[in-house]
Parts: sequence; structure tokens; C-alpha cells
Amino acid sequence: MPRTRNRPRSRPRRTATTLAGTATAAALVLTVAAAPAGASPTAPHPAGPPPGTAQEEPPEQIENGDFSNGTAGWFTYGTTSSGIVDGRLCADAPGGLVNPWDGGIGQNDVPLIAGETYALSFEASADPGATVRTTVQLGGEPYTSFLVRDVALTAQPQRFEYTFTVTEDTERGQVAFQIGANPHDYTVCLDDVSLRGGEEEPPYEPDTGPRVRVNQVGYLPGGPKHATLVTAATEALPWTLADAAGTVVAQGTTTPRGVDQASAQNVHTITFTGHTAPGTGYRLTADGETSHPFDITGDLYDQLRSDALQFFYVQRSGIEIDGDLVGAEYARPAGHLGVAPNRGDIDVPCQPGVCDYRLDVRGGWYDAGDHGKYVVNGGLATYQLLSAFERTKTAAGAGGGAALGDGTLRVPERGNGVPDILDEARWELEFLLRMQVPAGKPLAGMAHHKIHDRNWTGMPLAPEDDPELRELHPPSTAATLNLAATAAHAGRLYAPYDAAFAARALTAAKTAYAAAKANPTRYADPNDGNGGGAYSDGDVSDEFYWAAAQLYLTTGEAGYLADLTASPHHTGDVFDANGFSWPSTAALGRLDLATVPSGLSSAERDRIRASVVAAADAHRATQAGQAYGLPLPGAAGSYFWGGNGNILNNGVVLATAYDLTGDVGYRDAAVQTIDYILGRNALNQSYVTGWGEKASRNQHSRIFGNQLDPASPNPPDGSIAGGANASLDDPFAAQLLAGCAPMFCYVDDIASYATNEVAINWNSALAWMASFLADQGAAEQPAPSTCRVSYVNYGIWHGGGGFTAQVTITNTGTTPVDGWTLGFAFSGAQKVREAWMAGVTQQGATVTVRNETYNRRIPPGGTVTFGFNATTTPALANPSPTLFTLNGTPCTT
Repeated sequence: MPRTRNRPRSRPRRTATTLAGTATAAALVLTVAAAPAGASPTAPHPAGPPPGTAQEEPPEQIENGDFSNGTAGWFTYGTTSSGIVDGRLCADAPGGLVNPWDGGIGQNDVPLIAGETYALSFEASADPGATVRTTVQLGGEPYTSFLVRDVALTAQPQRFEYTFTVTEDTERGQVAFQIGANPHDYTVCLDDVSLRGGEEEPPYEPDTGPRVRVNQVGYLPGGPKHATLVTAATEALPWTLADAAGTVVAQGTTTPRGVDQASAQNVHTITFTGHTAPGTGYRLTADGETSHPFDITGDLYDQLRSDALQFFYVQRSGIEIDGDLVGAEYARPAGHLGVAPNRGDIDVPCQPGVCDYRLDVRGGWYDAGDHGKYVVNGGLATYQLLSAFERTKTAAGAGGGAALGDGTLRVPERGNGVPDILDEARWELEFLLRMQVPAGKPLAGMAHHKIHDRNWTGMPLAPEDDPELRELHPPSTAATLNLAATAAHAGRLYAPYDAAFAARALTAAKTAYAAAKANPTRYADPNDGNGGGAYSDGDVSDEFYWAAAQLYLTTGEAGYLADLTASPHHTGDVFDANGFSWPSTAALGRLDLATVPSGLSSAERDRIRASVVAAADAHRATQAGQAYGLPLPGAAGSYFWGGNGNILNNGVVLATAYDLTGDVGYRDAAVQTIDYILGRNALNQSYVTGWGEKASRNQHSRIFGNQLDPASPNPPDGSIAGGANASLDDPFAAQLLAGCAPMFCYVDDIASYATNEVAINWNSALAWMASFLADQGAAEQPAPSTCRVSYVNYGIWHGGGGFTAQVTITNTGTTPVDGWTLGFAFSGAQKVREAWMAGVTQQGATVTVRNETYNRRIPPGGTVTFGFNATTTPALANPSPTLFTLNGTPCTT
């Protein structure tokens, strides 16, 4: 499902320009007539056309001049607040600004043609009365002015019209209302702003580059290698693969696929999987076209894992962003801590009538392109970071989690003994816990749905400069269950590193789950969308299932098991062809029940795992039918707001099926899924900043507003755009892309929030997949298992403080094992106290067991046994580990 956000945005239309400047004197032609007494100043009009002939109105150059689409297309600066009031754009201007241009409202990137005459008209008021300088000028140095007029405004709206002639061609024109240089505070309001003249803007045509579409980053040596050729040909065509020196290293013929439904293109598939030699700068050529360059290497995705996770640190609220960690361009002061002009998140009131208390809800991640923080979207994103880490305990190819350990990410907590990915997830978890309604208050234990600005803000706007009042919105059942699920998840994963935090999280999870059961139908208002997205969801049965699953996996308690098995989702099909996202979370519960050790019976666990594999089979069948190789149907209804996240989540299902079965067909399908994201698509566009020769870089964000202001950065490398959206849910996309084929319904422009926004839940899907891909190395055939492990838990000691276990290793191979190291991980707080017949060390949840001198050799068919005592906590489940590796090779169990 797309995120249903009805939210106005501020955006210049075409190219990057500065926001405002001085009204530099320049050649100026005015034909403004004196207005009759009591009338607005109006320019004289030329003689009309002869009777009986129609006069065609000159083209409009202003976007959203009537503000019917909120603030889309407009910037504000130097104001204390701004927003739409009764259909007009109103801004509060502070008194005492020295120059007129020290504050303003305007629109950038207006095309102007030398020698053409334009008519600027608008309605405006100021209360109390004030003087506003109206300008049409260059939007950057040297700010050449074509029209300058100081306009005296009153509290009553007046209409103004001026005509002028432009003296030079520019695509960087700016219409600005400069509101400084008044001695007192006042409110200025605008409506019906129009600039007519010049030429119609030509129809938009995307630059799709070469007709051979590839993963612009590259391919794994042992993995699948496919490309797509756009061509009019209906018969097979020859293709060649050349290395960086231009030497042809492989060749073959294409496979015609006919007209692709999602792109409306006639396409062929190029398959070059057989070429496995590592190298850089490869190019494919077919039908007279040569692709973008790409690499073939086993470390292709190592940096993508780091970059995709780094996005979350740069999105943090309530902390100074350290440029030494992420680059000087991303350094900024802490946002929303109550430092002027911020109102802050440390003492936030509710919306009027919602509650009688205030909360400290600092921290967390800014959700997307705005400064809001939303529990339901934060819940999904947090889950996926936690899941990526937990996968290292259960997936044979995850390397025991070394690549996600302490010191692997550029976060300020590195070096604290905790895996960095858990440090990052905790920043959001602490915020989620703060959103819980305090004890003793109505709806105690539930979670407020969201917190954001009372009014939409303009763009770009750094968090520390946000002047709007922040408000808590009503608690919702969906938010409460997101809190319950993620906090329960934290209750087991953080137990080896911070037992106090894990216990606090688990207590909050239990309280939230009970509160949700007592208030099962408190839904977020779909109309509560001013200043932030509504994130409404009228069916929370899936959230109940997910929360019950997490609480059961963490505690092992029978009550939670009863709730999850009673849910219709437990035996229903929770994997939609269009993927899962924040409104549909049942799949999260199913995936964890399939992979995380638990007390489920073998038969039940096998049934659950079979359902994941069946879903993966369905995604593989869909992928095989798509000429661009993505596991998503081609109909327009499958391309929606944030669909790139859903595509990646279908990849998560495929990857999980590989982890469960070891069948490389599922791994290959998961690996191929990323090809679409990184350039093998109709637009020949990588959707990830910094990844690919033609990559998105102007994603919709107030923090990363380089397209509007060169002093603001582009999104950091590893930021993914929402992707093609056939619904065209924002006015910029609707006007620019009307009639687009589904895969073409995207534009890399900061104005298009419905196709090109950043969001934490899309980046969390990318981070999960990037971590899986990085773990595959060169994607070689996995070595067959040559060992078997039996793990026997002899039971909890009296009082519940610990247990005794015995492990037997059998050599099922044909050669002796001479020296061995066994690795496994506990699911929670278990800690080995002492061991016999082996040397045992433990770091976090990860246990490493080494042979003694007398049992280092295990002959074929032979066994060795060791045992240990371990402490644990009665509050947490104590299931048997499911993944054991002997000298790095997975064993059967």
C-alpha cells in the first residue's frame, strides 16, 4: 500500500537556484498606470482583438499560484511561521529586519525570455499594514531585476497587476515578495499569483540514456546476470560484453519478450550469467546501443550496506550530526531541542482536546522529507534494523554478524561494545518508548500516533531552523502495537548488552499490548494530515498478530502463543504480490516465527517455514514473467507511493527462503531484485543516491534541499527514492507525467514527494537487503554440510536463574576434522558460566567453543561432546539455538 499523505510542499519547478537576494538595480521597463482612486494599481492593456476573434491567453509561468495545492512550488525564509490559511499563503514577518530581502516568499526557476512582455498579478494583504517589495529577478548572482515595486499593503486584500519586459533569457527567474524592512511584526497573505507571458513549457521527456538497461553498480561473479534491451526488433539480436579495455569477453543473442506491461516498451532480455570473471568497467552492447558501465565483483554491496544504514544517523532528531563521521556537508546542530527558533520536542503538548499533559519525546528519526516522527513507520523501520541483526544468529551465510558488529558503522556510539546497528535502532526505540501514554492518564500504556509540526513548513528547512509548534496526536491502536512489537523485539536482542534497557523495553511492550487489547479500535484519523502525514490504518489485526508473535518469541509465554495462533493471519496468506509495508505487518510476524528460535513444535515451525517458501515461489514466478526482472506484477496498481520499499521487501521474502532452504534459486531471485533498484528499469535510473552512473540525487526532503539551495546538501549516498507511482499523488508529478506508463511515473525532482521522497521504512528495506547481498560475497555455490550438531537443554535450575546444556558434534564428512571451533548464538540473555570438555568464550549473544587438546580430532562418523552451565533470566524464553557452524561451515541439526 502507498503512504496516503495529503501534504502540501514547497518547490521551485526546474533547476537548482538560490532562494533570494538583493534587489540589484538593473534595466527595468515598467508600464504601470496610475490606478483610479480606491482601485488596485492595474497595468494598461493593449487594444483588444477585432470583434469576433478570440484572444489566446499567454502561458502561465507560476506553479500553484492559487495555493490549491498548499505551498507546493513556493519557498519562504526569514519568517517565524507560514502556511495556508483560508486558501491563501500567509506568513508571519518579524519586525526589525534591516533589508527588504531579509525575509521573503517566492518561487524559483521561472523561465523568462528576453524581449518578451509579462504580466504579474496577485492579491495581497498585510495585518497590520506594511510595505512589501515585489520583484521579478534572476534567482542567483547577480540578481538582475526585471521588475521592482514597493507595494503598500493594508489589512484588506487588494489586487495588483504590473507588466514589464525582460532583458535577458534565463531559466532561473525568481518571483519574490520581500517582506523585510518593516518596523513591526505583521502577517502577509497572498493569493492568485500569476505571471503570464513567454512560451509554453515543452512536454517533459525523461532522459533514459542507452537502450541497454543494466544494474549500473554491477553483478556478483557467481550470481545471476541479466539486462534488458529496449528495441523495436521482434527477432533475437546479437549482444556482446566488453571489459574496460574494450575487449569482447562474452557474446550471445537476446531473448525477445514482447511489450512489457509496466513500461509499454518492446523489450528483449540479455543473459550473461556464464561470465564470472571479476572486473570493472564492463559494458553490454546490443542493437547499436552500449550500456552504462558496471562491475563484476564479490564485494559489490559491502559499502551499500554501510551507506544504507548511515542514512539513519543523518536522519536523527535531537542530536548534533558530526561531520567528522558523515562528511562536513551533513554536519548540523541538534534539531528540536527547544533552542530558538525551535519550539522543541522536550516538552510537547497534545493537539487541543487530546490530553492534559506534555511529554518529552526527543530523539528518534525524522520520518521522511518532513520533520515529523511517526510511530507506525518508525516501528517498521526499527524492526528491519533489528531483523537484519537477528538474521546473523540464524542465517548460515551471515558470517556470525561480524559485518554488523561494534565499529562497523559511522555512528557516535561506536566502540561501546554493542553492535552499531543496535546502537542506531536504539535511537529510535528510545523515542518510541517516550511516546507511551504515562501511567495514571486516560489510555495509559497506549502510544501516541505521531508528533510533528502544527503546520506544513517550506523547503528547504534544516531541523534546527524549524519554528513551528510541535504537537502530540491522539494515541492509536496501530501505534501501540508497533510499540509493543518493536519493544518486545528489543527485549531479547539487547539483553546481552544492556539488561536494564531490555527489561524496560519488555515491560513497555507488555503494557502496550494490554492497552491495545483494551482499546482495539482506536484508529488514526485519515483526515489528520496538516503538518504531517496521517498514516491511518483501519485494520490492525495484522499489528496484533505481529506484536503477539514478538512477545511470544521473547518471553515464550503461553498467553501470547494463544493470541497469535488464534489470529486469522497465523494460517492465512500474509504475503501479498505487491509486498508489505507499514499498513500490512502480518508478514513481519510470519518471517520471525519462521526464522527465530522458539518453543514451537517442529510440525508447526515446518508449516510456517513452508508458507514463506511458497510466497517466495510466487515471487519467483512473478519475477520470471517481468522483462525487467523484478518480483512485482506489471499492472499500474502495483506501482504506488513508496513501491520501491515493497519491491525490496519481496526481496526480503526471497532472501529468507534462501536462508531457510539453502536453495540458490531463491538467492539468485533475491540478488536479481536489486537490479531494478540500481538501474535495470525503464528509466535507466538508479534510485539510490551515489550508486550508479545515473542515480537519484534530488529526493524530496527539507533537510537535503540542494536543488533549491546550493548551500543545502543532496541526500547522502545510500538514500533510496520512493519510486515509480502510477497514481501521481502530488501535483508536480500529476502535471509533468500525466499518461505515463507505470514504470515511467517517476521524476528525480524535489517537488515530487509522491515519487521521489526519502523515508526511513524504504531505507530500512534497502539496508536489510544490502546486508543480505553483502553477505553473499561472490555468490558461490555453498559447500555441503559435513557436520551435525545435537543440542540438549537439561532444563532450568530451581529458581529459573540458569540451565545446563550438552552439545554433541558429529563429523558427517569423509575426512577427519583436526582442530575445531564451533560457533552459535543465544536468542536473549543466556550467558555461559562454565564449560567442560571444551573452551568457551562469549561476546554478547555469540558463543565460540574450541576443542581441548585431547578431543581436537573428529574422525569421519566420529563425535565429540561438551557441556556447559549458563545463566539466564526467567522473563525471557530459552529456546535451543538453530544455527551452528563448525570451522565456519554450517552444520545440520
